[in-house]
Amino acid sequence: MSSPMSKSPELSDKSKKYDRQIRLWGEHGQSLLENANVCLINATALGCEILKCLILPGVGGFTIVDGNVVTDEDVGTNFFLEPTYVGLPKAKCCMQLLRELNPDVNGDYIDESCDNILLNRPDFFENFSVIVASSLNEKTLLNLSRKLWDLNIPFFYCRSVGFFGSIRLQIKEHTIVETHPDNPQYDLRLEKPFQSLKQHLDAATLSPKMPWLVVLYKFLQEWSKNNDGKMPKTYKEKSELREKIRNAMEKDEENYEEAIKAINSVFGHGQVSSSLLKIFNDDACNNLTKSSTPFWIIVRAIKEFINDDNDDMLPLPGILPDMTADSGSYIALQNLYRHQAMIDAGNVYRRCQELLKELGMPSDTVTEKSARLFCKETIGLTVIRGSKICDEYEKPNRFPSIVQELETPGSLMEHYMALTALEKFTSEHGYTAGECNVEVDIARLKSLAGKMLTELCVHNPLSDDLVHELCRYGGIELHSVAAFLGGCAAQEIIKVITEQYKPIDNCFVYNGITTESATFKL
Repeated sequence: MSSPMSKSPELSDKSKKYDRQIRLWGEHGQSLLENANVCLINATALGCEILKCLILPGVGGFTIVDGNVVTDEDVGTNFFLEPTYVGLPKAKCCMQLLRELNPDVNGDYIDESCDNILLNRPDFFENFSVIVASSLNEKTLLNLSRKLWDLNIPFFYCRSVGFFGSIRLQIKEHTIVETHPDNPQYDLRLEKPFQSLKQHLDAATLSPKMPWLVVLYKFLQEWSKNNDGKMPKTYKEKSELREKIRNAMEKDEENYEEAIKAINSVFGHGQVSSSLLKIFNDDACNNLTKSSTPFWIIVRAIKEFINDDNDDMLPLPGILPDMTADSGSYIALQNLYRHQAMIDAGNVYRRCQELLKELGMPSDTVTEKSARLFCKETIGLTVIRGSKICDEYEKPNRFPSIVQELETPGSLMEHYMALTALEKFTSEHGYTAGECNVEVDIARLKSLAGKMLTELCVHNPLSDDLVHELCRYGGIELHSVAAFLGGCAAQEIIKVITEQYKPIDNCFVYNGITTESATFKL
């Protein structure tokens, strides 16, 4: 992570250059991006658009692997090729123009096919953070899928044919701390206030300048006292509390109005959710070893803290929403939450150190800063475990979701299967469907797709219009569709690299004719 103490002109210029994206994923996310190295297999229009959207925000480096030469068709679809490049190595030509987008990014190329590298230098792929590929035949795709799964390297396989496209993420395990939810929940502990907060709220006096949290607490205590000490849970109970506050208003007092609005969203946070409980019960959490990642060590420490020290409540994030109040009252309240959050994080960090000692791991495996971040983001911790792409082809019965979607009218899974059949066609016939004889290839592709669906026990054939639409393009990419899919894929790649936001899990399909898109868990 970049040191916050450094004020060099170079760092200042870079911060200005990437200011807008740093606001999204922070300097620590930008640092991860700048240290990442991405490999693109096949410099198609889609592949180059993906790289473009990674190079502009400052990915550390990229390497293009492609053993083909530039053709007239390539120039017509790929923005990063020029007519003068025809006959030259495609990987080198695309790399040169892509590098011009950002001088901070290192670029390289390998004028060799993926098949040759898999056969002669399979360890080549260990040098990369993420592998991206497009336009592979079935055999190459399956071999690459197996290799990258064994190496535990995230693999994005992207397709673009005509108006259709897909993105498939293969990843063994991806853990996310900073999920950045669209509607963040604030854990304010009004039902179970910690000691210093309770003392502060009890001593506070209601006034138009007090934060709404104080107002709500005062009326909540009164309501609870009249209802056998319980908290409002039902709509009727919350409505009673709402009316109690409204009736006490003497004029249009903003803090009272804010308290009324907060009633529907302020309760119930700070408790262990079902998704979080699933993470706590995961074998990776309960059976730590020397190979355990810092993520699972901190999760285990948080679990023990919740169960043993914190009355089954999550560590306090220490974040307050904006409130209408005088500065002194709000800052005093803010300091209370921050101080308690630091105490909770300190206790979690100490538990981390105890676990590391038991495991015989270095104490700096988990930093105090990491523990604080986890405590702040505990409610959104996410673990994604994916599946192998090759299993879709070789063990289709393991994917009941594919069958369910294919039996759903209008599902874009039909398009995904059609694109899969297109790759199988290329492997069996040695050319792309529609490249030679459209009418003949339509029959062949439909027959091939029919066999695939029969293996899945799906009796509905692919749509004639869909098969015809795929064949009439002969494997050609449309630049507008490739650009759209490239932006989508790059966004998901950045999520994986920065370990922030939730990436697709694990398949995205796009129909440019109807502008429909869908995600599927395969």
